[in-house]
Amino acid sequence: MPQVVPRSAPLSASARLQLMWLASPALPVGGFSYSEVLEAAVESGLVTTEAQAAAWLRDQLHLSLARADLAVVARAVPAWLRGDLARITELNQWVTQTRETSELRLQVEQMGRSLVEWLRNRSGGVTADAGDTRLAQCAALQPTPTWPISFALAVAQCLPEPHGRANPEGVREALLSFAFGWAENMVQAAIKAVPLGQSAGQRILQILIDDIPIAIDHALALPDSQRQAFTPMLAILSAQHETQYSRLFRS
Repeated sequence: MPQVVPRSAPLSASARLQLMWLASPALPVGGFSYSEVLEAAVESGLVTTEAQAAAWLRDQLHLSLARADLAVVARAVPAWLRGDLARITELNQWVTQTRETSELRLQVEQMGRSLVEWLRNRSGGVTADAGDTRLAQCAALQPTPTWPISFALAVAQCLPEPHGRANPEGVREALLSFAFGWAENMVQAAIKAVPLGQSAGQRILQILIDDIPIAIDHALALPDSQRQAFTPMLAILSAQHETQYSRLFRS
């Protein structure tokens, strides 16, 4: 007889709304202040049109986000749910050590700290579970909690925990939230930096939305040995952006 695998319990309306909240540009973590090198690509003449901006962000989604931060979130959510601090520490160190420039490292560290502070303050300093020590553990990570790790904790706090195991549907929904939040911030950066009109931005966002599920499938299937943050062009342009004469963004 074939083994019957039980279906994951559907997420509650509250959990879905919490994940939508984490994807919101209004989340006070400063994501809007970073272009993730897009501004330098515009300055260098690599991105000057709507089509070039769409291609740039689509490549970044698949070659950078899917193989690095999305893959980290996919592993960190289950680790937070089962209380595996050693695994969380390992993933956090990987994120810190694989940022190729000071600007890119500044972004993941600043946004990570800001999200921890938001989690601490959103309920007046009291988490939904008074016995939950994970927020303090996240805040104590060295040298600082990074954005994917803090995001994974925020997700873990709003997902059901059947026997300490991650709900696969919940993890996938978390990656959708993470990727959409990234896409919306990046499209807004493109609108300001290229510059582009709002309609052009919406067309680019549609392209990214069509590709996000593919990127998430890749991230979920990626073993630790194949996780990577090797993006030479981004690293070179990021280093150039540090001394760029006129800048709108911090990266």
